Parts: sequence; structure tokens; C-alpha cells
Amino acid sequence: STRGGPTFPRRAPSKQKADNNHIRAEMVVSALPSAVMRAVASPVAHRDRRVRRPARKTIRCDASGEASSGAARASPGLRGRRELLVSVAVVAVAAVSPAYANASLAEPTLAEVTPVIASSSSALTSLEQSTVALFDKSTRSVVNVVDLTVLSGQAMKSGAVVPEGNGTGVVWDSQGHVVTNYHVLGAILSVTPETRRKNLECAKVTLQGADGLTRTFSATLVGVEKSKDLAVLKVNAPSEFLKPALVGDSNDVKVGQAVFAIGNPFGFDHTLTTGVVSGLNRTIYSQAGSLIAGGIQTDAAINPGNSGGALLDINGRLVGINTAIFTNTGSSAGVGFAIPIDLVKRVVPQLIEFGVVTLPGLNIVVADPNVSKTLGVRSRGVLVQSIPSKSAAEKAGLLPTRRGLGGIVAGGGFFGGGGAP
Repeated sequence: STRGGPTFPRRAPSKQKADNNHIRAEMVVSALPSAVMRAVASPVAHRDRRVRRPARKTIRCDASGEASSGAARASPGLRGRRELLVSVAVVAVAAVSPAYANASLAEPTLAEVTPVIASSSSALTSLEQSTVALFDKSTRSVVNVVDLTVLSGQAMKSGAVVPEGNGTGVVWDSQGHVVTNYHVLGAILSVTPETRRKNLECAKVTLQGADGLTRTFSATLVGVEKSKDLAVLKVNAPSEFLKPALVGDSNDVKVGQAVFAIGNPFGFDHTLTTGVVSGLNRTIYSQAGSLIAGGIQTDAAINPGNSGGALLDINGRLVGINTAIFTNTGSSAGVGFAIPIDLVKRVVPQLIEFGVVTLPGLNIVVADPNVSKTLGVRSRGVLVQSIPSKSAAEKAGLLPTRRGLGGIVAGGGFFGGGGAP
């Protein structure tokens, strides 16, 4: 640069030298094909001229006096020219090779080796996004329930049958009531008399907080109904750990609609499986040994550990409590069953208030049909064998079968479908 004039940036010497070598290499490589082609084509053209115009032979004598042909002397010249061009080509290739070798050994830049990362903004479909939102909204309402005897190993010492012991529950309300299956607590209930079950510390319940962290609390027994395979526990947990489930209606469930099961199969907490409603009004043979009418059948995977968990509809509403599977292997075979939530809504409030369930009925003891035949009772109704004192049946005026002076008196002890005795 000159004083007062513009200043231009200068490249580093090593960089400029490499660029110059690269330019020279390109010039040599571009000129090399034409030179080689001329070298190859020259003998052909020379032979063509010889064919078109016969060479004039001149006889000359050399110093030795021997005659020699001019055409014969041309051949060594052509060979020399070809050899010269080949030598030039070899030298050019040798000169170019280091430049290209240096270029091939150059390290790639970071931009050249960085892979293109696909955008994740549209990675999920609308269906997937709705499923993820459903799980995020509902998963904290599902808890892990572990029978204390299974946890401590006492069930094995006592010889009690442990159907499952490690199951699932659903947060019912903000007071800390948790609904689960009776058979999940079957081990401790089988070794505890009914008179000692009130406020019995029977399980450990693990809940998830709003921050995603889990915490385990002791749970006491509130009440059970074995015939419906239901039990209610109570945990004294902070309010931030209690997120009640959104309770729906099973009466609106249709075959073919999508359902989602959340539970703890084989101890894997907060597992989501999906499926459809495969059937309605199924009779469930529960692990508690009872028959439950009106069950919901689903092909959503239900495995040991899912018992007591939530069966949800597409809006995250609780439509059933998962309770049983039909299988020959102990694992899901695509046939699972849930207790309809309408039945749960009738049972759970009574368990919370009274600890037991008062089921509707006549509160009578019906005699065996063979007794009716023996007594000669011919009726479309049933023979009342006995009535508890102060019961609704006694207040209604029903009379039990009794022995009179003339024998067995059945009058008034049976009634027909129309209500007449």
C-alpha cells in the first residue's frame, strides 16, 4: 500500500502459496488433455499425408558413401517427438499430484461435518398430541399401591395367597381417598379379621407431585366391598400431591370408542396403553372370587399391576376401574375388563361414609326349591325361609315359613310376582 492510498487486506503467505499451487495445477491439468491428444494424433496425420502424397525419395550419400532414404530418416523424428510429449505429461502429473494430495488431506470444516437437524415443531400428529395431552392431564390422578405384607415379605411367611399385591389406585377426591381393587390388598386382608380392619395401615401409596417428583405415604383402610372387588384407602398427603380423577359416565360408553389405561404393570409406574372398547355388559370373574355384572371389555393391554388403575375415554374422563384379564399365561392377551364407573360411583361413597356397602334387597332368606316341592308349595314366587327381626321385610308384613300345630305353615311365607302372597 502507499501512503494515503487505500489499503487492501493481504492473504497469509501460506494461504496464498497454496492458492497459487492450486491455480497452476488446474492450468496444467486443463492443458494436459489437448497436448496428449495432439501427441497421439500427429502420427496419424503424418501417415495420412503419406498416403495422399507419396513421399519423394531422394538418395543421398553420407560420409561413408552409403545411400540412405529421406523417408526413413523421418521415423526417428516422430518417435522422438512422442517420447518428448510423454515425458512432459509425466512431469506435469508429478507436479500436479502434490497439490491435489494436499487438497485431499485438508481437514473439513465444522459446517461440512455438522448434520442437518430436522425441526421438531411438527413431529407429532394431532392424534399423538391429544394422547400426550391426555396422559399429562391424567397421570397424576393414578397412584401406585403396594400391600404392606407384600412389601415386608410377611405374606410369604404366613403362607397367604398373594394374587397381586403391587397394584394401582385412583385419587378419588381432594381429601386423600384412593380407590383400588379388593384383591390388590388381598394378602393383608386375608390375615386380618374384619373386626380389626378399621383404620388399618395396610399399604404404601406413591403419588406424583406437580413437579414430577414422587413421594410415598402410608395408607389406612377406609372400607372394602369384596363382591364388587373394590376398596377405599386414605392417605394424609399434602394437597399438591392430590389430583382427583375426572369421573365420567359408563352408561355413555360405546363399543369401538377409544380408551386409555394408565397403571403400573409389573411395577413400571405410570404406564399408558391404548385400545378400544371391545364389548359391554360382560360378567367379570374377579380375582377376589366374585362375579361382577356390567363389565367393560377392552383390548388395551392390562397386565398384573394394572389392577385398580384408570380406564379413560378420549377426554380423560374415568369410565372404569381396571380389574381383570382373560389369559392362560398371566399376561395380557388383548382381553381385559374394567368395573364400570357407574357401579363404582354407587359403592365408593358408601364405603367412605360407612365403611361398608348396604346393597338393595329384600333382606330375606329364601328356601331351597326342593323344600318348596316337599311342602307342596305351588307358586311362581319363592318360599321365604326366614326374616331377620326389625328388617324392612318384617316391617312390610312378610311372614317366614314356620311350624304350626298342624305342621309347616307356608301361608304368607311366599309371594308371587304380582306382590300377592
